Amino acid sequence: MNQQLWVEPVGEIVLARLRGRCDEEILKECQHRIFELVKDTSQVKVLYDALEMEDPTVDMVLLQQKMDSEAWEQIGPIPLRRAILVPNTRIAYLARIAFGQFGEGAYRVFYNDMAQAILWLEETI
Repeated sequence: MNQQLWVEPVGEIVLARLRGRCDEEILKECQHRIFELVKDTSQVKVLYDALEMEDPTVDMVLLQQKMDSEAWEQIGPIPLRRAILVPNTRIAYLARIAFGQFGEGAYRVFYNDMAQAILWLEETI
């Protein structure tokens, strides 16, 4: 099992925890596991916990954009509501670039505040 990546359903939320350096393989595996769990559980709330992740490269940010666009093209609009939990402004900025192409309402970045991230995910849309 990869110790840098943990993706599991926790209640009505799919929790994806990323640790250390994030490379292409880990990012693709994370996306794959999330979509499998969303499909299997019908849960559309996703919490990305990047508190222990090292600053990603711009290539990883662009890869996330590309994977989301490809998923959108292949399976249509994905109604995910994503909270991204980050430790600093650099990762927050990169997360906004990575996830921002589908609009601010579909995701939100939180600084070190898991409780607020969970509350936002649980809000009625």
